[in-house]
Amino acid sequence: MTDHHRLPGQLWEPGQRLADEEARWPVEGSRRPYDGDFVQLREDDVRGLDGEVFTRVVVEHQGAVGVVALDEDDRVLALLQYRHAAGARLVEVPAGILDVAGEEPQQTAARELAEEAGVVAHSWSPLLRMWASPGMTDEYWHLFVARDLSPAAPDAVGERRHEEADIEVVWVPLTDAVRAVLDGRITSPIAVAGLLAVWAGRTGADITDSP
Repeated sequence: MTDHHRLPGQLWEPGQRLADEEARWPVEGSRRPYDGDFVQLREDDVRGLDGEVFTRVVVEHQGAVGVVALDEDDRVLALLQYRHAAGARLVEVPAGILDVAGEEPQQTAARELAEEAGVVAHSWSPLLRMWASPGMTDEYWHLFVARDLSPAAPDAVGERRHEEADIEVVWVPLTDAVRAVLDGRITSPIAVAGLLAVWAGRTGADITDSP
């Protein structure tokens, strides 16, 4: 790679593959100050490249899925749901934790779509994989697009308790949902990432096969 002609850094060469790469720095010690039902805290003493040892706190999480479900009129299924940590009722897409042993992410996504929204999808496509907040947690997300929708059987719809008791299901034109993201009116990260990814696939150049 060559240096940028006037700014710090180097120029990424055409044809190079841009991708995350796995890396693990040595951990000299580790402690678990908290073990909860959904998350655990781990304190790692990490040795950096310069030899200095520093402490990082990691929020361990099973991972999660999210679903952008689109009906035949290009309306997206949105959930209005209270989130205590945010202190807000957020506009979200169906999502859930990978908390069933042996269940594949798409299976979890299908289950969550039925439980939270009462909807079954007969067509599924992978959309995105992403870290939630890699500076502090190992939570990893799998996002899908769901189409060819129909009502779920009554016994597939989950019992709504706690925050889920307040869920409201709404259908929003995709263009309006994307506009709400760009205006800052939708801020839930799975919804933001999923909606923008679907929109980019609709309106942008086909770059899926690029290096």
